[in-house]
Amino acid sequence: MPLSDSNQCAQPAISLAGQEGDVPMTAAGTVYAPLPKWKRILDVTLVLMAIPFLIPVGILIYAFIKIASPGPAFFRQQRIGYMRRRFMCLKFRTMKVNADSGVHQAHLTQLMTANQPTRKLDCTGDKRLIPGGMWLRASGVDEMPQLFNVLRGDMSLVGPRPCMPYEFKLYSERHKQRCLTPPGMTGLWQVSGKNKTTFEQMMDLDLKYVQEKSLWLDLKILAWTVPAIIKLVWEMKIRPHIEMGPADRTAQPATEFPAKTAGHLSGTVPARE
Repeated sequence: MPLSDSNQCAQPAISLAGQEGDVPMTAAGTVYAPLPKWKRILDVTLVLMAIPFLIPVGILIYAFIKIASPGPAFFRQQRIGYMRRRFMCLKFRTMKVNADSGVHQAHLTQLMTANQPTRKLDCTGDKRLIPGGMWLRASGVDEMPQLFNVLRGDMSLVGPRPCMPYEFKLYSERHKQRCLTPPGMTGLWQVSGKNKTTFEQMMDLDLKYVQEKSLWLDLKILAWTVPAIIKLVWEMKIRPHIEMGPADRTAQPATEFPAKTAGHLSGTVPARE
């Protein structure tokens, strides 16, 4: 899908229902329109249909994490969602306990200021990951617990990815417009190149979705998600492994980051088992 021009997304066209006084507003005066009923119906229907098939997969992932790494299998992290509200986002844990979260902050800040693709630290190797964590993250199965966030209404199946509080603080007012719709497990950015887009191109895609979201667009994004994941796994893990010779595989160590000695990033806690 072609990237939209940033100027087209600078002012999302949000239609309002009812009087302005009935719609929540932020201090900056952003008006939040009521969400279309079809979105919530689609989310709940698809999640309830999928859960019986996904529960066995989730049990296997849970068992794998418990065997591969000491510590809880689940991870909770504070994120910013619809109407700029904070919520606790669930994930399967893919990093070692007490891994340094400050590394991600520095990487994110660099991506936001540089005109380069938004590649994850995973792409270069990251010793903070548990064994197999790279595969869990690349395939997206580490985000399966977020189906419960969708049922709770914190998230939607389709929408911009929920950002962390320190990330939100770095956003311009234009970037914060992505909170005009609930965050999603997949979205227009994820199926439009993801690791090949710059930060501003990612924002363009998020804001394009805010403007143009519809039942048909959500269904198309959901249909494109699995092919996009397969392509991402191929590009991140399989193709580099094939192209790299045996000598290169042994000579290229993963990037190592220090573990934290105490404390944790504010808003980041392991989930109770």
